[in-house]
Parts: sequence; structure tokens; C-alpha cells
Amino acid sequence: MNFSPTHRQAWMRLLALSSWNDLKAYTDGFATTPCDMIRPPETGLVMLRGRIGGSGSAFNLGEATVTRCAVRTSKGHEGHAYVMGRNHGHAKLAAVCDALLQDESQRAEIDARVLQPLQKLMAEQRSLAAHKAAASKVDFFTLVRGEND
Repeated sequence: MNFSPTHRQAWMRLLALSSWNDLKAYTDGFATTPCDMIRPPETGLVMLRGRIGGSGSAFNLGEATVTRCAVRTSKGHEGHAYVMGRNHGHAKLAAVCDALLQDESQRAEIDARVLQPLQKLMAEQRSLAAHKAAASKVDFFTLVRGEND
């Protein structure tokens, strides 16, 4: 294996955060990769925890729906995925991509055909959201009225 855990974390994050339609479009053809199901897609709840001010006592914020999946390719690479929501197809496809990205013979192709376009698309979406937020920015200022002279 010629990749670090941080590289894997980055691509797993990208696959999980991408929209289902975008992931499906860029992975056309990879969905048919034969894989054994270690853990078929299943949906459950996770507890979200928060801290006031980032350093206060932890408290339960609420629950979120998450779908997870684990697969193994014929070469023995295991892929895992956790995605927000109930989309079993998204979880399975992300797990398949994770497994294939661990295979050195396929990593460059999947990086070029899936990860880089997804990364570019997500950066464009972040930029658009930031632009929309900046357009609604309100500057507050105080007028000096002169009555305290």
C-alpha cells in the first residue's frame, strides 16, 4: 500500500459528502465491480454531541440517520463507508470506491475519473455558497449624533 491513512480519510470523506447523483454519475461502470458483502448497507442512528464554546461540557445534541456498508473485492481489498441519510446505494458505491482506491492498479484511474471531479464540484459549490452569503452581508455602523457634547 502506497498511501497514508490521511489520504484514505480524505477520499472517504469526499465520497461520503458528495451528493448521490454526482457520485453515481462519476462512478458509472464501477458499480458493477464484483464485491462480497461483508456488511450489507444498513441504516441506523448515531448520537450527535456538542460542546458549548467548543470547550464546555459535552451534551447530546440530537440523533442523525446514517447508512453504513462494507465490501471486499476479489483481490481482498476491504472498503467501508458511512453516509448521512438512508441511501443504501450511496453507501455501497462509496464502499466499493474505497476498496478499489486501495488497489494500486486502479487508484490512478479512480482518482482521475471520480475523486478529482468530485473535489472540483464540491469546491465550486462551496464557492457559490460563500458568494451567496457574501451578497447578503449587512454592514452595521454607528452614527455619531453629537448630543453627548
